[in-house]
Amino acid sequence: MTSPDLPSPPAQDAPLRRFDISGAEIDEVVRVFYGKIRQHPVLGPVFGAHVTDWPEHEEKIARFWRNAILREKCYNGNPMRVHVSRPDIKAEHFPLWLDLFHSVLKAELPTQTAQSWGALADRIGEGFRTGVTAMRQPKDAPPKLF
Repeated sequence: MTSPDLPSPPAQDAPLRRFDISGAEIDEVVRVFYGKIRQHPVLGPVFGAHVTDWPEHEEKIARFWRNAILREKCYNGNPMRVHVSRPDIKAEHFPLWLDLFHSVLKAELPTQTAQSWGALADRIGEGFRTGVTAMRQPKDAPPKLF
């Protein structure tokens, strides 16, 4: 864990990164976050119904974030399809997920890095929440507003 007031060391190996963070910091945030997910009273059972290999899942999600933040091009997947295809994943889960994620970012990273990653997570989470809602609506139904 780094001090919340000290900047992360620059990721020299990722010149196109969105903000300063190392791959090791991403891995640690993902590890801590999923430890908390497993204990969460609402999200834990949802994840537990689908994740059978936690280390493999954490590695895959760390690659997702490395791709999104460091632009490593190391993730290949369609997370929207995964979320939409699982009916027990509900739109109301995303704010819970984001609240927990923000608490981990705040505890594990310097303030500016946590804020930058949190803003990115908010945009992605809102996209998933919107997509889950929109893609599950009947084709002829009027749009469901939040």
